[in-house]
Amino acid sequence: MSLASIKEHGGILDLSSRVKLSFTGNDRVRYLNGQVTAKLTGASGVQPACITTAKGKLCADVFISTLAAAIIVDADAAVAKTLPPRLEKYIVADDVTVADITHAAALIHCAGVTVEQLKAVSDLLGLPSARLGIPGCDLFLPNRDELPAIWQKLTAQFPTISDELAELLRIQAGIPRWGFELDENTLPAEAGLDRTHVDFHKGCYIGQEVISRIKSVGHVNRSLRRFASPNGEPIPVGSRIFTADAPEKDLGIITSAALSIALGYLRRGAPDHGLFIGSPEARIAVELAILVQSSPVLP
Repeated sequence: MSLASIKEHGGILDLSSRVKLSFTGNDRVRYLNGQVTAKLTGASGVQPACITTAKGKLCADVFISTLAAAIIVDADAAVAKTLPPRLEKYIVADDVTVADITHAAALIHCAGVTVEQLKAVSDLLGLPSARLGIPGCDLFLPNRDELPAIWQKLTAQFPTISDELAELLRIQAGIPRWGFELDENTLPAEAGLDRTHVDFHKGCYIGQEVISRIKSVGHVNRSLRRFASPNGEPIPVGSRIFTADAPEKDLGIITSAALSIALGYLRRGAPDHGLFIGSPEARIAVELAILVQSSPVLP
């Protein structure tokens, strides 16, 4: 299956292993607006957002699904232990109840599938989203016991997206991932998340002062970029980036790779051509690649 095939025929991916937190109560929109970088209006939909510390560094990158009776925040399973206490920490007198529904609920992402197509197959309403950089929709199932029957219906109509293909699509689209490009030391602007996950006109939230200051300064010390090997050579993860003129100087590092394309951080001031990875003795030429998608991705 290819990117073109998914765009034409669609594909489905089971994301039920992601940590999922349900927020209910009359103050849920107001409370979460004080915790996340995106602006929540209460309207139905799916939004990407960051949750940051007071110093503006990431606690998690999340997707926020606004449903009729609850708001669901989902994130990479790697933050399953740290995200719930972070989002519960500031509840004092708010009418907000948080429930960890990670194991109770299921989440399916349908890439290249419209809400109308999903409803025709499953008779269920999805929410538009683009988790892999391809317009599609999410299907949230409050009861995971419903997953096998729904999955059978969907796979009869749409092919499944393997983890390997999902990773390839993610890298092609330039989407950073927790544990690879993102961790607790990452500033959103370093990974390009300030362009897709941050609303600079909303009210106050934790970390806003630092994130707004970085925007006004206009730069960070490193930026996430997409690379390609012009000769089609596989790009090893963890490779340092350098130039032939100064092989001893580290200009960055490769953080994710799939075949001959990769994501990695490049230091501010580094050239945009003449780049190599590996070692001076066994080096592989790489070049900055043009991204094939535009949302939610790096420019």
